[in-house]
Amino acid sequence: MELSKNYEHHDVEKKWAAYWTKHNFFSSEPNQKEPYTIVMPPPNVTGVLHLGHTLNATIQDVLIRRARMKGYNACWVPGCDHASIATEAKVVEMLKKEKNIDKKNLTREQFLEYVFEWKEKYGSIIYQQLELLGCSVDWKRKTFTMDKHYEQAVIQTFVSLYNKGLIYKGARMINWDVQAQTALSNEEVVYQEIESQLVYLNYFFADNNGNPTSEYITVATQRPETIMGDVAICVNPNDERYKKHKGRNVIVPLIGKVIPIIFDDYVDIDFGTGALKITPAHALQDYEIGLKHQLPIIDVLTEKGTISEAGTIYVGEERFEVRKKITQELQAKNFIQKTETYKTNIGFSQRTNTIIEPRISTQWFLKTQTLNAAALESVETKKEVRIHPEEKFLNTYKHWMENPKDWCISRQLWWGQRIPAFYYKETCVVAENKNAAYEQLKKQFSEIQINHIVQDEDCLDTWFSSWIWPIEVFKGLSEPNNKEFAYYYPTTILVTGQDIIFFWVARMIMAGIELKQMKPFEWVYFTGMVRDKQGRKMSKSLGNSPDLIALIKEYGADAVRFGVMISSPAGNDLLFDESALLQGKKFNNKLWNTLKLLHILQSKAAEKETSFNEQFAVQYFQHRIAQAKENIEQFYKQYKLSEILKTIYALIWDDFCSYYLEWIKPNVDEALSKHCMEQTEIFFQDLLQLLHPFMPFLSEELYQRVSVKKETDALCIKQFEPVQQYDIKIISSGDLLKTMLTCLREYRNKNNISPKEALSIEIEKQHEQTLLLSMPLLLKQGNIENLSFVSVPTKNSVPLLADRLQLFVLQKEQNKTNDLSELQKEYDHLKSFLQSVEAKLQNERFVANAKKEIIDLEKKKKADAIEKMQSLERTLYNTNKTR
Repeated sequence: MELSKNYEHHDVEKKWAAYWTKHNFFSSEPNQKEPYTIVMPPPNVTGVLHLGHTLNATIQDVLIRRARMKGYNACWVPGCDHASIATEAKVVEMLKKEKNIDKKNLTREQFLEYVFEWKEKYGSIIYQQLELLGCSVDWKRKTFTMDKHYEQAVIQTFVSLYNKGLIYKGARMINWDVQAQTALSNEEVVYQEIESQLVYLNYFFADNNGNPTSEYITVATQRPETIMGDVAICVNPNDERYKKHKGRNVIVPLIGKVIPIIFDDYVDIDFGTGALKITPAHALQDYEIGLKHQLPIIDVLTEKGTISEAGTIYVGEERFEVRKKITQELQAKNFIQKTETYKTNIGFSQRTNTIIEPRISTQWFLKTQTLNAAALESVETKKEVRIHPEEKFLNTYKHWMENPKDWCISRQLWWGQRIPAFYYKETCVVAENKNAAYEQLKKQFSEIQINHIVQDEDCLDTWFSSWIWPIEVFKGLSEPNNKEFAYYYPTTILVTGQDIIFFWVARMIMAGIELKQMKPFEWVYFTGMVRDKQGRKMSKSLGNSPDLIALIKEYGADAVRFGVMISSPAGNDLLFDESALLQGKKFNNKLWNTLKLLHILQSKAAEKETSFNEQFAVQYFQHRIAQAKENIEQFYKQYKLSEILKTIYALIWDDFCSYYLEWIKPNVDEALSKHCMEQTEIFFQDLLQLLHPFMPFLSEELYQRVSVKKETDALCIKQFEPVQQYDIKIISSGDLLKTMLTCLREYRNKNNISPKEALSIEIEKQHEQTLLLSMPLLLKQGNIENLSFVSVPTKNSVPLLADRLQLFVLQKEQNKTNDLSELQKEYDHLKSFLQSVEAKLQNERFVANAKKEIIDLEKKKKADAIEKMQSLERTLYNTNKTR
């Protein structure tokens, strides 16, 4: 079958996706093999995959495909998260725009019908994208966090923790999302530095009759719209400026309310004026001071972020509009002393990007202190769960776990698992369902009927459902001790973003230890953030996030996977540049053209004795690929996936295509031996197998088109063989040959000498034995007509340095040149480099703190530099001597 000019990815991707699915290559059931299990971090059902998901999914697929080819029973579980806040917001918006329906006019049941309808319409988009990307997941295991068994497990977890005394209901200061109309946990608040205005307000002192005097105290505030909720002015007891005002009162501007001056060492003497207005309903620190000093609480904002009746002025108006208006009124009535601009951190809702409001609200909370301690011990002390890269993220994990705060787990939403709390009169019971609640309540109330019982309207925080994800995807809670859970759990590795290290990762560890007395996974691999070339985080608002489907259509799934993987070391941010995808596409075509060349060579192969050049080339590459496989194995153990891809890329493009294939290519009137051809196709298969986890479609297509006998029907299940021993001397000999050929090529280019023009060269006699096997190839590939080994080079020959070997080109009259200055520059550069390396190795602090492999690398740099300098010294000496 004739091959197209360039690699056409569309048909290839469809063909192999269908073939893999048809043969159930990615399906997993418990068996006698060792499991390798990954549970996919469930993307929100609301969205489509962005480049962050692409990176995350590709890493998981690389690991699971490689595990499958290593003989593990590989199981990758896909799924989606119901995403309470985001999904409900989208459905509310859809109902308003498309159907002119307001949520408040629907019953809960009616609204949920619309949500499930919306989910069915849009929820499959993510799965389609994962298939396009080539993800080898076990589709029969896909799980949704609102599946019946999953919802049952979430409710069981709530009841169990409540019965242990870890869940309680109470009125506390929480974070309120005025757009989504729900409470948020502290972790769902993202702080951003913004420019704000600090308003200096004069509060006039009151006389004994409550009338204003001419004296005043100045307070700096960024929230003048909440002055109606002020209940005191607080100063530090050690502030000499204000001690004289003990026992005095001031009058709140505009509303004329009299409030006291109080003293508390919480107040920072040096910030602003050293006086703080206390509004307990609208700031956490004010709330704490209010409790301590038994101050009243006046809530001047509604749930929607408008001024409440308690505010008395600007009632019903939006909070930030009131900020503008009240500032103007205060200015007009001479209450403002001055204003100044300053930068401050403001909390935004992670889900809606709305500025949150601190608000006192009755919510459900989970006590986390003991859970945090156990999860911290599992990671830091016991090393049951390993974080990668540890040096970058362990301290972040520790920070979260060493500062536990009770988790607000209730949300004022309808989409999600409904809190299993049931009420009758003033009594509340927690039970798995209404019938169970009825059984509890009838013990106290003989007259009770089941229809008298009312369930809590709130639903649970999405993270409270997703923290049991690795347990319940195998039904470890809804069907405890089932064989699948026993086989697949704990899972092998979690691949996720660093931004949810506490939201999800820490909480899954907490849940695993608390609910199953087991870690949920052995490893956590944190990916970096995907950013644009300017370093900005990808976002829809900036318009800098490309369309994944469009990228796959243009470049192909393999090229997209290549592009995100080649530039994404673990934990480091990925600066996305579409040129990396273009590089992947060019690599596709390089491999495609390599197959074409193999077909041509195959057509010319003959039953003949293997030539000396073929023998050397095959022997060299056999050992070179074994060496590369060993390095790749080490990189996999260290989760250096980007380094693996770079190694494979160089092995294919440079070692195999640029050198090996050129070495074995016969002359026009000659044929390749069948033995060499077979070995070459086996090498190509091995390279495709190494590449397959990263670029599955192309590698499968090429594997099937190689004519040599195959051990399996599909590359995706072809098992890796144990790494073979290799001889470093043979590899060094071949590498030296490559270096000499490169050196001679550069010499020709620099001096405008045609590749067809033969050269005469001399090489130091000490290298004669080393080059014995590669000599014929050097003569052929370098177009060398005369080669001799000498102790002293010919006068006026051009010295070249090929790694540590010196060679000399005998010049023809018209090509005379002098490269001594270039050699001297290289020597001076090496000398400077050597000094910097030695300075680093002599730095006691560096040696004491750096890892052993880093120090070893620096020592190797030093040794290599010294050896190269010695070679250059000999070259410069010998050349000068002969001139």
